[in-house]
Amino acid sequence: MSDVSYLDLAPIRAARGELRLPGSKSVSIRALLLAALAQGETQLSGLLESDDARVMREALIACGVPLQQVGDVWQVRGAARFPRRESDIFVGNSGLSVRTLVAVLAFMDGRYRLSGVPRMHERPIGDLVDALRPLGAQIGYLQQAGFPPLLIEPAQARALQPVRVRGDASSQFLTGILQSAPLLAREHDLVIDVEGELISKPYIELSIALMRRFGVDVQRSQTGAGAPRFMVAAGSQYAAPGHFAVEGDASSASYFLALGALAGGPVRVHGMGSASLQGDVRFVDVLAAMGAEVKQGEDWSEVSSPGLAGGFRPAAFDTDFNHIPDAAMTAAVMALFADGPCVLRNIGSWRVKETDRIAAMAAELAKLGATVEAGPDFLRIKPPAVLARAAIDTYDDHRMAMSFSLAACGVALRINDPGCVAKTFPDYFLQLAALTSA
Repeated sequence: MSDVSYLDLAPIRAARGELRLPGSKSVSIRALLLAALAQGETQLSGLLESDDARVMREALIACGVPLQQVGDVWQVRGAARFPRRESDIFVGNSGLSVRTLVAVLAFMDGRYRLSGVPRMHERPIGDLVDALRPLGAQIGYLQQAGFPPLLIEPAQARALQPVRVRGDASSQFLTGILQSAPLLAREHDLVIDVEGELISKPYIELSIALMRRFGVDVQRSQTGAGAPRFMVAAGSQYAAPGHFAVEGDASSASYFLALGALAGGPVRVHGMGSASLQGDVRFVDVLAAMGAEVKQGEDWSEVSSPGLAGGFRPAAFDTDFNHIPDAAMTAAVMALFADGPCVLRNIGSWRVKETDRIAAMAAELAKLGATVEAGPDFLRIKPPAVLARAAIDTYDDHRMAMSFSLAACGVALRINDPGCVAKTFPDYFLQLAALTSA
């Protein structure tokens, strides 16, 4: 589908069935890097096959890390230091990949150049660089200050404690520093203080849980001012866990669970349930508050309702989505069908994603007839009486394409550049078609 310029979706009248989710992007990218830093060999199963995961794999290979695919398992032989000390690395538009790689490569005693697609060169990284430089990191900007592309050179021997990092721009900055902590905590504990509000906290919980799975504990406390503080003990080292299974992607699950609510269901997803490590598993609570019926086991989730055809309308909401910003995009499209105006709050991180998602979402919702007010960190959406047919632009953003596909539950529409879903879910539209009927 990568060479298809648009995809026309017929109106979806009903949906039911089951599917197994692709591996979590968030878990896949973190696990690949941790396996590369761990002593021993890790067998990774369920790894996401997508552009973002490929970017991280290729980056590690460029650094000399041995990776080999055997069937559906990736074998990664790790070491605390990467074998290759000079490399050019392409990170595409994978924000998590670049932000975690920068923090690790800054202390690999090598010379690395990181670049990506044009949008990546517009995504800020200055707060992370500013946090790493007092630790001796030598990171230079090759074009515009504060943005990739970057040149990383061997770190100088100096350390200012504690590390201070902003928490209100992207949780990935803190994740990058946390994952690199064992490289720095050789002789002394590494203390990290968060300045400002820490957004997307479930992603930090995910990072800490995965670090623990690979043998490194993160201790948590607070500063005197009550700000979050994290500490990694001196001498901490990653150790290969042997086999590690990547759970299904909870953000991707949100589209199919929302489909179950809008088109009746039941729709069940396997690979994401009550035992999931990912914060977006809590999207089921949003659906329940909208009036959908939710069932869940440890490894599966299911949603059903009377469906739009049966008179169901999602209950209007005014919700803080700080902790589940990716799944919030699904809620924004569901607002088109709500029984009143809806407000999404605390979504300022959308501004620095694959596109400016607040602006993009507002523009495309308006095409469908919604009345939209967009603020610095909120959207207010008044649903239309009748949806208008439209051609939805996707801004090279996989989540724009997948979330807006749900608008087909009310009207025929066109999705431009549907191939952008390859970033995390290459066969998304095939899976959607398998569950729906016109």
